[in-house]
Amino acid sequence: MGTIHHPNWISFARIPLDGVDFLRVIAYVNIHLSSLRFLFRKDIINHRNIILISFFNNNICYYIMNIYSDSSHTALKYLKDTEVNIDNIILMTGDFNIRDSLWDLSFLFHSSISDDLIIIADSFNLALSTPTNPCPSRYSDMVGESNSVIDLMFLQYGSSELDQYLIHLDFWLSSDHAPLSIDIPISIEVIQTFKLSLVMNQDSKG
Repeated sequence: MGTIHHPNWISFARIPLDGVDFLRVIAYVNIHLSSLRFLFRKDIINHRNIILISFFNNNICYYIMNIYSDSSHTALKYLKDTEVNIDNIILMTGDFNIRDSLWDLSFLFHSSISDDLIIIADSFNLALSTPTNPCPSRYSDMVGESNSVIDLMFLQYGSSELDQYLIHLDFWLSSDHAPLSIDIPISIEVIQTFKLSLVMNQDSKG
């Protein structure tokens, strides 16, 4: 239906191409991080179910990817069929709509779509992360339908700082999905600034 705007947050969203090209993903960046030069990288990936954000830290470009996988898994098929070489993706997350025993202990079956997802993550040098508090990430309000784990995070290989994430159960009452969160360590950049001042002529009056 649209996006929410707030003066303290910069929003990144793809402009719909037509009346049926609805928004599926959006990203918000706090204005306090604007010095890291966040960019919406449609020049690399332009798909309504995928948002790729880049930012710079200490002159190195990093990426964050958010994905919504619909019932046809069009986003995953796009990533699998499109040769996209992206270095330094530190996080890939989203609602993947895939139930699988690999990440849901209450589910007994394995999906071939999960194999595609793991292959895609591996191509970006990412590994499936586990929550510090394993529990469902989607809570069903349908009678007879079980809760599930379909919201996932994939983190950069070999990073001890990016290890596990947290599922916020205290928020899920306002939605059927429980938000996921992780702290990404970003070193402080020294930004050179110059102070400008106006010198008043002492002979001037008023």
